[in-house]
Amino acid sequence: MIESQPLQLEQIRRTLARHTPQILPADRGHAAVSMILRDTAPDPELLFILRAPCQEDPWSGDIGFPGGRLNRDETDPRQAAERETDEELSLDLGQAEHLGRLDDLYGATLPVLVSCYVYAFRETPQLQPNHEIAETFWVPLNELLNPARHHQACLVYRGQTIAAPAVDLIGPDSTVLWGITYRLIGSFFDMLGHPFGNNLLNSCREQKLR
Repeated sequence: MIESQPLQLEQIRRTLARHTPQILPADRGHAAVSMILRDTAPDPELLFILRAPCQEDPWSGDIGFPGGRLNRDETDPRQAAERETDEELSLDLGQAEHLGRLDDLYGATLPVLVSCYVYAFRETPQLQPNHEIAETFWVPLNELLNPARHHQACLVYRGQTIAAPAVDLIGPDSTVLWGITYRLIGSFFDMLGHPFGNNLLNSCREQKLR
């Protein structure tokens, strides 16, 4: 792993308070998700969900964040992220500290706009996943920067085999973190000044050459 000081919640709090998120035009389907941290030692941990298989869900079986599409009568993506989190996990984000918003992203293959809001709990919240969620788990932020977990994965997506950067979070031969959630996490670490993905691997190679 790259040698660096463990990320602390106060650093994340200050960085997000200074950050002006890029808000993209909602000219396509709009989804909103919640990035949820818990303040643990030695560094904060990030909540992930594993979505249950569902033919109607484009993210079926993927690792991601709680969230979903805005309803037709919704205009506030943060409200949608909090509503979806409550529906999927019975988790009231009104009890959490809202730290800020990441830059919006457009889907690389799906015509969707994704907004992401960041929250923190001082203690581990109680989770009650509904039928849409197969599993929940927490990952230390610094472990997401472990280069041993990063690789180029061959994935079957909509009947086609594709190659994509990914992170192994669960174990060998298991679902990997990739796609929009991977990009959101990359944006998060970039904002904090930590390399992620290919930038992380390149930094590791440079350190080995020194």
